[in-house]
Amino acid sequence: MADPRRCAHPKVTVTRELPAVVMQRLEQLFDTSSNRGDRPLSRDALAAAMADSDVLVPAVTDTIDAALIAGAGERLRLIANFGAGVNHIDLRAARARGIIVTNTPGVLTEDTADLVMALIVSVPRRLAEGEKLVRSGQWTGWSPGGMLGYRIGGKELGIVGMGRIGQAVARRARAFGLSIHYHNRHRLPATVESELGATWHAELDDLLGAVDVLTIHTPLNADSRDLIDRRRLALLRPHVFVINASRGGILDEDALVDALEAGRLAGAGLDVWRHEPEIDPRLLALPNVVMTPHMGSATYEGRVASGERVIANIRSWADGHRPPDQVLEGWA
Repeated sequence: MADPRRCAHPKVTVTRELPAVVMQRLEQLFDTSSNRGDRPLSRDALAAAMADSDVLVPAVTDTIDAALIAGAGERLRLIANFGAGVNHIDLRAARARGIIVTNTPGVLTEDTADLVMALIVSVPRRLAEGEKLVRSGQWTGWSPGGMLGYRIGGKELGIVGMGRIGQAVARRARAFGLSIHYHNRHRLPATVESELGATWHAELDDLLGAVDVLTIHTPLNADSRDLIDRRRLALLRPHVFVINASRGGILDEDALVDALEAGRLAGAGLDVWRHEPEIDPRLLALPNVVMTPHMGSATYEGRVASGERVIANIRSWADGHRPPDQVLEGWA
């Protein structure tokens, strides 16, 4: 049965400046208000938008907590998130108010996996250090002992979270000669394990002691917050490299820095941070950490594809149907 509060031409507020082609389409289809300055909205501005919109299109930089949802106007019925992760939205509070939440899964899988594979290669091979050395003008030429790193072929890769992105990383890693180990809440079908050459570890602690490179690909929720904490980092052997392009809150950043400074880990590749855009200055000082500015999904194609999924979700909802990418209970 169609929701009588839905409308054919909803008022839509977009909190960040999306690709031009996406914004043009949104403005053609809906009564759209957009944040063209592309600066995160203040909390007051976000509250005002939620009080006067049928649909809110936020991004990861917008914290939509229970208090904001409680203060939203009765007309707000859909939060069509631009992006796959929804840990910045209080899903329980939204459900309690009858507000549907959607995301854009799948469209950023390959882009994120590419970035992760780049980090898996660049950290052990010291690519960032080498690039800085060349730019500094201090490179004196090739030498047998210059810029020695570690090969990744023949090493053991541990993947925490074997969903779309984890599996895409595994496919790439196999081509580089890495052996695949994974921990997932549910074991993959035998056919998928065979395709990926993947070994399942029912216990995360067991995985941590068996790998040379660890990469994190689980959503951030109540179960995964600080999943890789100080105790679990201590289970990794000193030669291990840690990669995180998922969410900063999954990895205990302070414990990671302590381990790196003490030589209990070999290095890290980070695309996400606990307090973005602020970065711990101790991390900035470490030469064996490769850092990228949350750009795992940053391709033209990916951003446009995300926008198209947002539009499809809004249109489906406005037509009285369940949006195809409605976020269900498992995310909370």
